[in-house]
Amino acid sequence: MQQSEGSEYVPSHHEDEEYVSEEYEETSEEDEDTSVTPPPVDEKRVDASVIPWAREIGVEPQRMHVMQSTLFRLPEEAAAFKEVSQLPARRRLLQQPNLSRKHSRDSEGDGLRAESRPRASFAANVEPQPFKPTRKYARVDSSASAVRGNESLLVDAGLAMGRSFRVGWGPGGKIVHVGALCGVSSKSKSSANSSVVHITTVPVFSTSEKEASERASRLLSCNLQHSPIEHDADGVPCANPSKDLSFSSFASLFPSNDRSFEANLFRLGQALFDHLELSVPDALGADIRAKIAIMRRRRAFSDCLQSAVASSVDSDVRGRAAEDWAATVYAFLTGNQLDKACDAAIDAGNVKLATLLSQVPGDQEFREDLRMQLALWQEQRIDAHIDVNVRRIYALLAGVVDILEGSKGTGPERCPDLSLAADLDWKRAFGLHLWFGQRMDTPIADAFTSYCRASEDTSTNTSQPIPWYRESSASDESEFLWKLPQDSHPPDALFSLIRLFSEPSCSLSDILTPLSFSSSPVDYRLPWHLYIVLSRCLRVRDFADRGEPVVDSLPNDETDNEPRVEGHSPSADLLANSYAHQLEKVGLIQEAVFVLLHIEGSAGRRRAIKDLLSRSASRLDDYMTRGLVGSLKIPLTWVNEAKATYALSEGAVYRAYELYLSAEMYNAAHNIAVLELAPDAVIREDLELLTNLFQKFVGQPVDDWNLRGKLFLDYVHAMTRLPKLREHIIQIDAVPDASQATELEELSRSVPKLISLLPDVLPDHNNLRYKAALSEMITGLTLQLDQVRPLAIQSQLRAPLTTEATRLRHIHATAYERFLRTIQVA
Repeated sequence: MQQSEGSEYVPSHHEDEEYVSEEYEETSEEDEDTSVTPPPVDEKRVDASVIPWAREIGVEPQRMHVMQSTLFRLPEEAAAFKEVSQLPARRRLLQQPNLSRKHSRDSEGDGLRAESRPRASFAANVEPQPFKPTRKYARVDSSASAVRGNESLLVDAGLAMGRSFRVGWGPGGKIVHVGALCGVSSKSKSSANSSVVHITTVPVFSTSEKEASERASRLLSCNLQHSPIEHDADGVPCANPSKDLSFSSFASLFPSNDRSFEANLFRLGQALFDHLELSVPDALGADIRAKIAIMRRRRAFSDCLQSAVASSVDSDVRGRAAEDWAATVYAFLTGNQLDKACDAAIDAGNVKLATLLSQVPGDQEFREDLRMQLALWQEQRIDAHIDVNVRRIYALLAGVVDILEGSKGTGPERCPDLSLAADLDWKRAFGLHLWFGQRMDTPIADAFTSYCRASEDTSTNTSQPIPWYRESSASDESEFLWKLPQDSHPPDALFSLIRLFSEPSCSLSDILTPLSFSSSPVDYRLPWHLYIVLSRCLRVRDFADRGEPVVDSLPNDETDNEPRVEGHSPSADLLANSYAHQLEKVGLIQEAVFVLLHIEGSAGRRRAIKDLLSRSASRLDDYMTRGLVGSLKIPLTWVNEAKATYALSEGAVYRAYELYLSAEMYNAAHNIAVLELAPDAVIREDLELLTNLFQKFVGQPVDDWNLRGKLFLDYVHAMTRLPKLREHIIQIDAVPDASQATELEELSRSVPKLISLLPDVLPDHNNLRYKAALSEMITGLTLQLDQVRPLAIQSQLRAPLTTEATRLRHIHATAYERFLRTIQVA
């Protein structure tokens, strides 16, 4: 690109800086090698504008020109800029693809228009690249927009506020939204913005709120009896669950004939984790005591599991009673009801089988004999002619709990393999491994491992540990309040407790899943109670995010095995907050506060309780206040603070002022007194009320006290003392008093200063109440001072805050005082 003759271009000072920075930042060594060599400098065409400036700074003109030609290449630049300036606007955009701002916004189309590439020299010709917009969405012209002219359309709120409205959460689990709620994978029925704002209550319990409240109150009452409430080092109340609280404490709340999931849950926890009294002599060795403990724990667990499956066994027996006696005996065996199985066999006339059933579980020799019998049937291909349920019974007696292999004959002698756990729920399938697959002295963990291995093998048809509410015999999923995803397969809570007992590496984070306990994914009632018992009371297991504990030395060099200061667990605090939210939703405020008392951090506990009280301030009556302060040891100041916030929102200003004072929140009470109560008292000229309002702040830590509230007390003092001093002065026979003269002199100096400061106390002069109150105070102080010392007010009164009559009266009093002084001097 050559420069045309006669064209001259000298970059300005700013342009010099720009191109110097770009040259040093973007030009590489490779660019320098491939750049076109600049033409020789023509000395006859030296720029005249450069030489005077070079001479002015003391540099040789020829040297300056060579430097500029080397750095900026003036002829090439001039030609390039001239050609670009003559191109159309569209082509000019294509000609400069690399121009971009450092912080450009790509959505506006001012970002990079082409791929990044090394920049060539200014002397090299740069071929234009095609325009490639990077914006994903195109801007719609205002003339084509459907919103144009309808921005203030209040009838169609969806059109006016469709883009700005967001989902909002309210108290009690309420959600405010426009349109219909839908999931990520679901599709909305309407694509247009809705004009209706909906308030939806999100269910948090799997049952009705009344039933959930009764269940929660029963469990929390038991928890409260074993959880003393104390104050920590920061003076914040906290709940410390006692070691006496265990699963048996909750299990005793349910009748013995209660077969509900909740009752079975606490009974299972009692069998697995509660302390066992061995009642054996201390002289026995540790090995013997350990074996006795294993057997007693296994026996307690077996009784609990047998009770849990009793209802399903009875239902199965009622359905098969008229079909086959062998099916009835097998159904009793799946529930470990051996006495009923023997009676059924005797009633059927099979005394020999009843004799075998009476020996269950039997020793190793007993099982080997039965295995040999099964092997003989298979070898002689007799099993094909034996009833299926009879084979199942003999397999259980032999200790086979997964697959009983059949003979491999053909035709009538062909007998297929038989699954022992087919058509059984997971608890009865687990019971087969516990009651028949293991010896009496084996730990529960062995039965757990055996069941898990069988459940993973699809050929055994062993049921997975699905939750109780998904079992077909429990209830219909259409009755649930929540629509659960089909790919969600949480384990049953009973199975999770067995896993926690069997696997030492399992933590509470792995088992306390809400969907394992109920059909609601946000129901944390039972998980929270299990956490309290397992972690805080029994010290069995904890959350995985629990910090490292710190062991403190006890007084008198006494040590304890348990740490006195434990690490913090965010999961535990989140669990307590979630459960407290559920209780708050159903109106159980005291119970929710009790749950929040278990938050471990002092600052988080204080804030959570205060927020809860503030949201529930409308329900804090006298009865609930006595319960919070008396039973839960919540500071009364916290309750009064919540009540004050609610009273202020309801417009009860003076009530809020009194409550803030009771809550020892003097700054909030001071603001209410200054901005809300004091103007009305001034307008009514109630000086006694002003004194009562601000006298309570004397000596208290109040921000800007001297520049706000104290000025009202000074105003009352001036308006009270100035008339009395004036009455004493105008008395003919009055004897001059030094103290009164001193007081009058002090008021003469303080009142003008007070008048100048009062407009800043109520800064909003557009407020009519503030304006009237300021006018009343300034007018009253001016009138009282004019009657005693009119010349004390040196500054001019503010026109908007004083009436015309007040200013005229002040001018008249000032002129009269000066006239009297002139006469006295004369």
